Amino acid sequence: MDNGAAKPVIVAIDGPSGTGKSSTSKAVAAQLGLHYLDTGAQYRAITWWMVNNGIDIDDPSAIAAVAGKPEIVSGTDPKGPTITVDGVDVAGPIREQDVTSKVSAVSAVPEVRARITELQRTIASAAVAGIVVEGRDIGTTVLPDADLKIFLTASAEARAARRSGELEGADLHTTREALIKRDAADAGRKTSPLAKAGDAVEVDTTELTLQQVIECVVTLVEGKRAGK
Repeated sequence: MDNGAAKPVIVAIDGPSGTGKSSTSKAVAAQLGLHYLDTGAQYRAITWWMVNNGIDIDDPSAIAAVAGKPEIVSGTDPKGPTITVDGVDVAGPIREQDVTSKVSAVSAVPEVRARITELQRTIASAAVAGIVVEGRDIGTTVLPDADLKIFLTASAEARAARRSGELEGADLHTTREALIKRDAADAGRKTSPLAKAGDAVEVDTTELTLQQVIECVVTLVEGKRAGK
């Protein structure tokens, strides 16, 4: 590594769904040559495993008892992130409604969070070039020492419109209600709730295009890298 090379930088991007978090994080990581980790996919993956193995999602103790069983592997290339559970590619199945409707309940179980948090820290520390990690509790719980913390927000209306655009044929009102319900569940859980870190930079994406959000975050990361 020559002296001119940028030092590795760990970037935490948090915020509720529909703020452009995934698209922004992937694009920023690709543009700056960083690794990328979608932590939400890991919680979806463990939820998919629970559903597939007939675990009672309404019983936190049943979930806790098997939280250590599935082997979850995340590929961190922003141009083609992958996720497998016990060697099975689950990138498609984890986005289905059956998993989406149950992920908050599974994610709220402390043993699940402890397991996935450990996995996330291991991946981040192994990323020699630096990494963009996106989720809901990265800046507060998973990587409190991240070099840069960003919290993306947007109005519920804007987020619902984006999300229903992603989910073809989705009803806007239903999508908005589901988003608000999920926010409340994620912000209200006892173990590492969705929250903005005190030292995070807040970016309201309501009036911004995706490209503007990406440019804003790239500028923040470059500034942080230059100042290291």
